[in-house]
Amino acid sequence: MTFQKLALAGAVALMGSTAAHACAFENEVEIKMLSAGFEAWKAVSEAMAECGNFEAELDQEFRQKQPAAFAANPSLYQIGGVSNGTVTPLLNEGTIRPLDDLIEKYGQNLTPNQLIQIDGKTMAIAMMVNTQHLMYRSDIFEELGLEVPTTYEEVLEVAAAIEEAGVVEYPLGATMASGWNLAQDFNNMFVGYGGTFYNADSTPNVDSEAGMKALEMMKRLTEYMDPEYLVSDSTYVQQQFQQEKIAMANLWASRAGAMNDEAESAVVGRVATASAPLAEPGMPPATTLWWDGIVIAANISDEEAEAAFRVAMEGLDEEMVRANNSDAIWLVPGYRPDEMAQGAIATATATPPPPSYPSTSQMGLMHTALGSELPAFFTGDATAEEALAAVEEAYSSAAREAGLLD
Repeated sequence: MTFQKLALAGAVALMGSTAAHACAFENEVEIKMLSAGFEAWKAVSEAMAECGNFEAELDQEFRQKQPAAFAANPSLYQIGGVSNGTVTPLLNEGTIRPLDDLIEKYGQNLTPNQLIQIDGKTMAIAMMVNTQHLMYRSDIFEELGLEVPTTYEEVLEVAAAIEEAGVVEYPLGATMASGWNLAQDFNNMFVGYGGTFYNADSTPNVDSEAGMKALEMMKRLTEYMDPEYLVSDSTYVQQQFQQEKIAMANLWASRAGAMNDEAESAVVGRVATASAPLAEPGMPPATTLWWDGIVIAANISDEEAEAAFRVAMEGLDEEMVRANNSDAIWLVPGYRPDEMAQGAIATATATPPPPSYPSTSQMGLMHTALGSELPAFFTGDATAEEALAAVEEAYSSAAREAGLLD
């Protein structure tokens, strides 16, 4: 099964008919979960908590904490919230377990699209698809008579018009915080220009024309952003939207529902979504496709694993989806796409489609190298050529240490 098929299945899933209920069993085993902290994980963890003896640690730094926490014996957590971009270290270290036996006993409501298989074994259960795509203030676009941009050159033109009108503090927002976020922003633009991160022999390939174009476009976009963009992560951009400070951003689909949260958003009903823009005409949208889901630790007892899986299944049921439909593009039966999902659906179904984020050891090392070395370009401490050369050097050093390069 390709990720593209998984994404499309999530976009068109229909409401099931199974009766809703609270937790179907009383959990008597202490279960802990470490995951990201965006709205979908809040919804899932609250549903899991209905079973009792469950504690969730929702932390946007989960990707740094999980490898060591799951390598501990016993593991510090029974359940991990992962994505195709964060599961690789756990797979490489063997700290998560195959789920096929548990699926046979307790996974009767799972769909084939949710089963993430590695070498013939189901190692994770996907709950949603995710991607970064365009979100924009529809009221501002209507007021100024602006067309929704489909390319990044058009994004720049629209940003200039919004800046001239003076209707918001900054025309653009972006998830460009130094480290993981900046690297991912580069990844999106890089694949939009047709770049490949590494060659068949695992040697790096970002110091290239596509790499130069990606950095150049990212730098041009920053002219319309908050000058503190190097601290701007997903929550920062979400709040910029909610507080009426920006008019556009290429933001995660999982953040779309928060725009209409009346408890914290001043822009309810005034943010719309569209496909991620193209870096160049004829290329895929400049973004990547992701899944998020759960894994079960290897270094725990079988009793804990069984309880953890049962709790997880209660968190990924139709009742949870019906109560939190707009928080994600769910792969769980019961999901109905709403207006805020249209941008993600348009992105995933584009021709040609964007690639899925590579779940490889090489990509993990490349992402780290990008996050470490690219900030120097944006602070003016390195040229684009110097920054990309430093990325390749850092990647190569790490790849040799990992045995991926001679």
